[in-house]
Amino acid sequence: MQDQNHTQNAIRNTRIQKLTELADKGINPYPYSFDKNASAEALQKKYENLTAGEETQDVYSVAGRVMAMRNSGMFIDLMDDSGKIQIFCHKENLSEEQMKLLKLLDIGDIVGFTGTIRRTPRGELSIKATSLKLLSKSLLPLPNKQISKEVREQLENFNSFSDVENKYRQRYVDLIVNEDVRETFKKRSKIIQKIREYLTAQGFLEVETPMLHPQAGGANARPFITHHNALDMDMYMRIAPELYLKRLMVGGLSEKIFEINRSFRNEGIDTRHNPEFTMMELYQAYVDYNEMMALTENLISSIAQDVLGTMKITYQGKEIDLTPPWDRKTMIGAIQEYTGIDFGEVYTVEDAKSKAQEIGIHADDCDNWGQVLDLIFEEKVEPHLIQPVHIIDYPRDISPLAKVHRDNDRLTERFETRVNGWEIANAFSELTDPIDQRARFEAQALAKVNGDEEAMEIDEDFICALEHGMPPAGGLGIGIDRVVMLLTDSPSIRDVIAFPTMRKIEK
Repeated sequence: MQDQNHTQNAIRNTRIQKLTELADKGINPYPYSFDKNASAEALQKKYENLTAGEETQDVYSVAGRVMAMRNSGMFIDLMDDSGKIQIFCHKENLSEEQMKLLKLLDIGDIVGFTGTIRRTPRGELSIKATSLKLLSKSLLPLPNKQISKEVREQLENFNSFSDVENKYRQRYVDLIVNEDVRETFKKRSKIIQKIREYLTAQGFLEVETPMLHPQAGGANARPFITHHNALDMDMYMRIAPELYLKRLMVGGLSEKIFEINRSFRNEGIDTRHNPEFTMMELYQAYVDYNEMMALTENLISSIAQDVLGTMKITYQGKEIDLTPPWDRKTMIGAIQEYTGIDFGEVYTVEDAKSKAQEIGIHADDCDNWGQVLDLIFEEKVEPHLIQPVHIIDYPRDISPLAKVHRDNDRLTERFETRVNGWEIANAFSELTDPIDQRARFEAQALAKVNGDEEAMEIDEDFICALEHGMPPAGGLGIGIDRVVMLLTDSPSIRDVIAFPTMRKIEK
């Protein structure tokens, strides 16, 4: 690392010297604008039938980052946000001053070129440059896989991206040098766009709710706590928008609402969890969780079709078919399928813990029957759920915001959608009874007093809202980051979040 830093500093010093030379020539290395009128992709497409050796008199101005230089700058690979195009620089077409400027360019510089279109005898579409303008001088080198052979030979041991963490800490460099990373984030943008288009076409109204809450709520999770100076009060970063979205349902703003939101949970970091993440949450009046299942599978499958052109995807070598309809299994049934134990016949938390012990699950820390089932499900069932499936009818103990199941009061009308073993959606027939909701909150508050840091507190204003009357409704939350992981074949959530949370580097 010390050798790399030394080499990088040497390159930086050399480039700073070039800044002095540019200043001596009266050239601003960081000008204000450039009249770019074409992209690399548009030119490649427009002139795809231009034959080898053919030239035109069509003049264009392009701009982008210098990614490679050959023959002392005679040939330059220029990259913009659409792709690459070759620039041909020759003294027959450039002035003496422009040729001197060419010698001061480096890989990584952002440059504008104007010239005519030609295709080289070797078949490479190129711009025969008649002028160039330095738009931003790069002082630091790119990782060595992108630099020229001559420079690479001088920097044999230099590779600033050999450490995977560098990809996430310096995402700007990762994006510069890796086309597949750029494509992942372009697909992410398109996926979110398609979610909006789909829901809007279904009559949903997009809304916004607060990110700072006076108390944590809407999900079981440890919150991030901050402080508002003017009000002199602690506030909580949003762990879910649920309680505010339901307030809007009470108010009758629309019978269908949704929010694409950033949420924050003060929990661990792994390949599927980041403390800051993106969710889509929606509510629809006068339907229950059955309609939410249909909406979930239709939404996700249609996005796959729109973005990838297929509902059959491959994730890390596994074939996954997103074509609706998706399978449905009760939570109790799925546990029985993979453990042989029917927890529908197990009624006490003590008996549930005993049954868990028989299959190697230590549930001593569980406070209730539902928590035991959840733990068994996570360890014994989740890894098998590769194809999309709705796991339905969750225990009431662990579902404080879901309506009691109409056929079994130990359960709720809640489902979680699993793909590749992951939860990608969570949905309910929403609890609208304010008396029941208060009792659930009180149970949560007691659990919190007894040490459950993820339990919710009583939200008096939310109960007040429910007492004004909320229509029966289905609610759905979808983890956008995980959906993007699936549809881009990305192994880690860090690969689909532009700037994931990282440990601070100690100086």
